[in-house]
Amino acid sequence: MDVLSDVVAVTRTGRPRSAHVRWHAPWGQEFSSVPGSAGFQVVLEGSCWLLPTDAEPVRLGTGDVVFLPHGKGHILADSPQPPVTAPACRPDDPEPYDAYASDRVDRSGDGGPATVLLCGAYQLDPSRTHPLLLSLPDLIHLPAHPGRRTELSAAVQLLAAELETPSLGTDAAVPALLDALLLYILRIWFDEQPHREDHLTGWAAALNDPPVTAALHAIHRDPAAPWTVAKLAAEAGLSRAPFAKRFAHLVGQPPLAYLTWWRMTTAARLLRTSNAPLRTVAAQVGYTSEFAFANAFKRTHETPPGTYRRKAR
Repeated sequence: MDVLSDVVAVTRTGRPRSAHVRWHAPWGQEFSSVPGSAGFQVVLEGSCWLLPTDAEPVRLGTGDVVFLPHGKGHILADSPQPPVTAPACRPDDPEPYDAYASDRVDRSGDGGPATVLLCGAYQLDPSRTHPLLLSLPDLIHLPAHPGRRTELSAAVQLLAAELETPSLGTDAAVPALLDALLLYILRIWFDEQPHREDHLTGWAAALNDPPVTAALHAIHRDPAAPWTVAKLAAEAGLSRAPFAKRFAHLVGQPPLAYLTWWRMTTAARLLRTSNAPLRTVAAQVGYTSEFAFANAFKRTHETPPGTYRRKAR
């Protein structure tokens, strides 16, 4: 597993939600602020305005993609001074409803110009949010343009088709397509960040730094390996001291601190999703002693692994 794939696989919890919605002007839809969630909006047809609660309005056109990694509240509307014509949408709404909605009837408005949106939301486990996601800005806007890589638009089209015309296998296809869409959004955003030698810091720089990326991939590929700073430096092709300094500068913590965090994050996922005995989970994240693993897990998650498993279920 590479770092970006693991970020999506490990941090998401519960069932993602998505909807294919058509609006006719005048319209306005509020999306509540929900810390611990992430959402995206894609304009499939027409145009609209995104109105953040604490930033300037953003004009969106057909093909534009917006990602909000921290669950910040916002409004989508046909104008910068919108009427809010629908109840606020919350990705953590406890009321049961179809997680994959397709709007087959025009909503609200007076028959004005149409806007078709593809919306999606993830619930994230705050205790396991990867620092890569924490480092992102409140709003990522990827405007449509001919030079943009085609995999993003392909994922959008496939997801829209599944939501518009559900069929056999839709329940399996939609979560996979949502994950793919999120990966493409993050990949494109990181690839398009400017990289200057005098300002190399943060995950955008880390994922574009071959030595640090090699070490990160080694940790994610085999968290149970007996990694040391020297062994990770060898993976990176650097000597020990320059590697440790470079890794800490870009990632924000020393190599072995990140290794421990990732092992405990992986262990939490295994405890929630498998019935493996604690000794097996311990071995899978690099601990030969169940006692040492339990102590390390409790320091990170503030609860013993057995208690964590029971509460998670």
